[in-house]
Amino acid sequence: MADAFDYQSFLKTLTRRPGVYRMLDEEGAVLYVGKARDLKARVSSYFRGQGLTSKTLAMVQRIARVETTVTGSEIEALLLEQSLIKAERPPFNILLRDDKSYPMIALTEHRDFPRLRVFRGRREGKGKTLFGPFPSAGAVRETLTVLQKLFRLRSCTDSNFANRSRPCLQYQIGRCSGPCVGLIDEESYQADLRHALLFLEGRSDAVTAELEAAMASAAEALAFEEAARLRDQISKLRRIQQQQHVVTEGGDADVFSLLEEGGLTCIVRLGVRRGQVLATEHWWPDNALGLVPEALFGEFLAQYYFGEEGSGTGDRPREVLTSHALPDATILAEALSQAFTYRVRLSHQVRGQRASWLRLAEVNGQAQLTQRLEARGHGADRLAALTKALGRSAAPERMECFDISHTGGEGTVASCVVFEGGQPKKSDYRRFNIEGITPGDDYAAMHQALERRYARVKRGEAPVPDLLIIDGGPGQLTQAREVLEALELTSINLLGIAKGVTRKAGLEQVIDGATGRVLPLAPSDRALHLLQHIRDEAHRFAITGHRQRRGKQRTQSSLEGIEGIGPKRRRALLAHFGGLKGVRNASVDDLRRVPGINAALAQSLYQALHGA
Repeated sequence: MADAFDYQSFLKTLTRRPGVYRMLDEEGAVLYVGKARDLKARVSSYFRGQGLTSKTLAMVQRIARVETTVTGSEIEALLLEQSLIKAERPPFNILLRDDKSYPMIALTEHRDFPRLRVFRGRREGKGKTLFGPFPSAGAVRETLTVLQKLFRLRSCTDSNFANRSRPCLQYQIGRCSGPCVGLIDEESYQADLRHALLFLEGRSDAVTAELEAAMASAAEALAFEEAARLRDQISKLRRIQQQQHVVTEGGDADVFSLLEEGGLTCIVRLGVRRGQVLATEHWWPDNALGLVPEALFGEFLAQYYFGEEGSGTGDRPREVLTSHALPDATILAEALSQAFTYRVRLSHQVRGQRASWLRLAEVNGQAQLTQRLEARGHGADRLAALTKALGRSAAPERMECFDISHTGGEGTVASCVVFEGGQPKKSDYRRFNIEGITPGDDYAAMHQALERRYARVKRGEAPVPDLLIIDGGPGQLTQAREVLEALELTSINLLGIAKGVTRKAGLEQVIDGATGRVLPLAPSDRALHLLQHIRDEAHRFAITGHRQRRGKQRTQSSLEGIEGIGPKRRRALLAHFGGLKGVRNASVDDLRRVPGINAALAQSLYQALHGA
């Protein structure tokens, strides 16, 4: 499982409030975005070790860190999740949902009476208008059903539409206005379509206002049936708004909160558009000058909106809310108003919905601080415990750990993982494909990996570690000592971590490489926990490399490596016999019939495949 970022410590810091989580790999790429009613329970489910699908396990093995955003409700979590999915297109959001692209709603290109339909596929295309993506096909169908009830748009195909002589069942149940037989004119249909598109854009309040105005006009014109129809339409629309909790105080705002704790400063931004929280970001500015929070906040906002990396020309708000009163708030507000060409308000004392947005930003900032402080303190405490256990005056700043992985001697891979300051430094991880040894000889494999690694260290191509940890017992430690002595790197301290007599987790033996003495570390000792973490990370990294190498070897065609059989002849053989199985079942005479295969080559090929 994902030991890469000490998920057990991370899970302890999680809240049970609703929110969104983003799973990232070691390069910072987003793997998956999900929403949760209870963040702690949902994220913990990925690390339970059983009951997960193979695709989920593949994703979990790549997780380097998890970022969370707390929201005020499950509805806000859903909206933010879809916004992040749309913006970042995480690969596992697609793979874990039937291996298909997300469904969307497409507007057809019919000249007079367009329709809305489910769409999957490429977004690019001339004249294509798309809405979404939606989390599932069911969500699309549910939305289309709502649109049919509210705006009575046609759902039939163009061929069916062109050949109808009387209204279909959808008209009879009030879900279509009957454009196929002329029961609605083009202008009225286009008005209904425009209202539907506004609804899909989240502007349902504007739709309600227009319908109310139309109802009033119909009543003044004594068109009471039309006024009643519009009244019912408005009633349905309002019920849907209430169900979706979208009747709230609107507004486009950037909401910033600054928090300080334990020498760390965290700034969080919530992006609120049309009254909905749709984005979240956080930063960790280095307050090297010791500025007061208000001054630091002001410098940050100026850089955020007007710096080289700023968003002053991007998705722009009409209001900026801050958790602190800024010393130059008036100047910043005027600068934003000039840049955006409309008045921008900058406030820090607000009430109602805006106050709740500020509280939500503060909750998210506190969650980020708690997680980072826990991770920093956790690593420091374990490193201090290890320093004490080793009897050293200074902590081992850089530690390297080696492990070997293979299956019956096949595809042997050695891993080297690096920890600095008690935390993984993944940019320095290395793997070694082991060649030229007796299959299954772990001692020779360890010797080769260490020799290759520390020859580079000797040449100054990699830093000298303070501590070398070997996943193994006295035999593996002997190989390490021989390599270090041969390369004159005896200043490196050496430890072995071996499974004890019972071979149970928590009962490992930690062996001093210089004396052979077993260190007296209790199962609850934090020094042992750090060594286990390093060992487990080396084990995970080695197994991943071994599986990749073994998979490549097993998928490699058995025709490769046969003298005289190059890519062109391999293709000819596979095409002639319909695959590798057919080639293996072919006789020498059958092989001779393939273009480019003469008698001698056919005989050598047959012998290579059958060992005769």
